[in-house]
Amino acid sequence: MLSLGLWSSASAATLVYGAGGDPVTLESGNISDSNSAVVQNQIYDTLTRVKPGTTTLIPGLALSWSADATRKVWTFTLRRGVKFHDGTPFNADAVVYNVNRWWNPAAPERFASQKTWDSWRLIFGDDKGEGSVLKSVAKKGDYQVVFTLNRPLSNFPDMIGVSFFGIASPAAVKKAGVNYGTPVGGAVGTGPYRLQAWVPGQQVTLTANPSYWGGKAQSERLVVRTLKDPTARLNELKAGTIDFTCDLNPDHLPTIRNDRNLVAVLRPSFNVGFLSLNTRQEQLKNVKVRQAIRLALNRRAIADAFWGELGISDDSFVPPPLAWANSKKVAFVQNDAAKAKQLLKEAGYAGGFKLDLWYMPVSRPYFPTPKPIAEAMAADLSAIGIKIELKTVDWAKYLEDRNKAPGFDMYMIGWTGQYGSPSNFYDSYYGPGSEKDSGFDNAQIQGLLSKAASAKDRAQQATFFSQVHDLTHAAAVRIPIVHSRPLCAARKSLTGWVPNPSLTEQFNVIGKK
Repeated sequence: MLSLGLWSSASAATLVYGAGGDPVTLESGNISDSNSAVVQNQIYDTLTRVKPGTTTLIPGLALSWSADATRKVWTFTLRRGVKFHDGTPFNADAVVYNVNRWWNPAAPERFASQKTWDSWRLIFGDDKGEGSVLKSVAKKGDYQVVFTLNRPLSNFPDMIGVSFFGIASPAAVKKAGVNYGTPVGGAVGTGPYRLQAWVPGQQVTLTANPSYWGGKAQSERLVVRTLKDPTARLNELKAGTIDFTCDLNPDHLPTIRNDRNLVAVLRPSFNVGFLSLNTRQEQLKNVKVRQAIRLALNRRAIADAFWGELGISDDSFVPPPLAWANSKKVAFVQNDAAKAKQLLKEAGYAGGFKLDLWYMPVSRPYFPTPKPIAEAMAADLSAIGIKIELKTVDWAKYLEDRNKAPGFDMYMIGWTGQYGSPSNFYDSYYGPGSEKDSGFDNAQIQGLLSKAASAKDRAQQATFFSQVHDLTHAAAVRIPIVHSRPLCAARKSLTGWVPNPSLTEQFNVIGKK
């Protein structure tokens, strides 16, 4: 890509967003992180999308969709007259091409690359083959696509519309080959902005798509700057060199409220930050050890210290808006060091042991200050005899290495929901294919998740999800630490920004007074 001069200040024609980290890739279907999704949301459109500020589904590149009586065959009718940024037409062939890249490990469209292709597995579970939810995808004329599933799936339109699944230009993918989605290979979608330049570690520059089907963007240019430190982002916002940002530290809230040029913008709470344990590790194979770790952590004190009014701690993997799925049998596990030590003794580890605790190198909505939070957890664990060595690594490598044998002993990670169902939280970390980092693969849980996904109404879903809650709580493999209300902020001159719970907003509707 052509490398243009870096933007050091915001102007009326340029909208500048402060991001917490670089995109890992701009290749749709090949991400699992929000830093990548923020930029991809601007380049690509998805088949379905959500009404701003909600999880309510509305048309995207698909104008309508319907299922047969079994809810196993879904037909999507596409928009006509839409073109990719390279001038090639968007149609059913393009949708089928993209889905095959995401879903089929043997697809020639992958160019035999060694990329992770995490997106499909996080949302749908297994790739093509035995166990896959998708049986086939085919065109029905130029503007209809038919998805045939192996089992009923009530939330399929929500799932295929998550921000990971932006529709890319087949011509552009073929031209760039294995370099597609990189600074060299570029990225081409139908979205409100076109990729102009990507300078890793510094910024991504995009220009308005003049023929965007949803209306031309309010700003001619969008710059997404990489500013890993939350305080640095706040300082740039105060100085006016960026227009808006997210994932600020909760203790920045008073500063924002006291600045007449700024406004605090609270994203709806729709996430979970958790500590993930690797059951392949010798001590962590024992459920009593995992439960002892949960008992040792003073999670509510940690939430109060690092999130204040913007975070809560409970024993649910799903956020408060989805609390209808929780089990009434599960009560919050209070910090109890004495009981934790007793469990370690029963497990044969009265003398304690050593573990690595990995913390992310970038701020996320659920962990805005990862290292201090990791230090607090390490202190709690040392009190029961578990000696902790804190470790971290570059963000892209962090995401990759957690899934490579032998994996991390324990690591901090989180999830922001991509669509409005508990399935999106549980499936991604307990469903088929989710065991790479944890070694925890439970057929009973997966069977219940499958039943919940095909349930006809919420009451029926709640019955299955409550059982999932019971089982996952007992296993203590992924320990919830916090559900946060992410702190964003903007210059008061900014207009039109309505953050979505699922981090899916496009910035073309944002302007300046």
